[in-house]
Amino acid sequence: MVYISSTPGEFRFAAQPDLNVLVKIADPVTPPPTPLALDLVQHERHVALVKHVGEVSKTLLLRHAKERGFDDAAFMDRSGRLSEATIWNLAFWDGTGVTWPKADILHGVTMQILQRQLRAQGVVQETRQMTAASIAEATSAAVLNSWSPGIGVRSIGGQRLAASLELVSLLHDAYQREPLECI
Repeated sequence: MVYISSTPGEFRFAAQPDLNVLVKIADPVTPPPTPLALDLVQHERHVALVKHVGEVSKTLLLRHAKERGFDDAAFMDRSGRLSEATIWNLAFWDGTGVTWPKADILHGVTMQILQRQLRAQGVVQETRQMTAASIAEATSAAVLNSWSPGIGVRSIGGQRLAASLELVSLLHDAYQREPLECI
């Protein structure tokens, strides 16, 4: 992880701030077992297009979901659109193509890799507004992030989904097709 902060500080302005960079190295994370049950809660990420650490609410919503018997939480915005989960992007499968939720979300690196590689393979993809009612239209769903290109989801907000090895396999295969970059 890389944390960037500025001097003179968060709430003081400088025309040319000095940047402080902290690099944190940790052991790799083991993804949770699949499939996951996601609580469905109303929440919108602040500045959704930017990955940042200023979101204590996501940790709180995860804890509430665990207390309610779920593995994690998926978010629905004030318009009723599904967006993402606490630290995950969401992908839905209808048996023929992948649907990505249309809402204010962080387009994670893993999601971008998957979209690029699925497109290269000719897999049908669409981005559309998904609501709680739309969950029933999906055959299955998965969550994805830097920990895993796909972990199955067995339910969202109590709405059962079929466990689809097809979707998870498709996502993992697409991710493996991404060429490595030398740095």
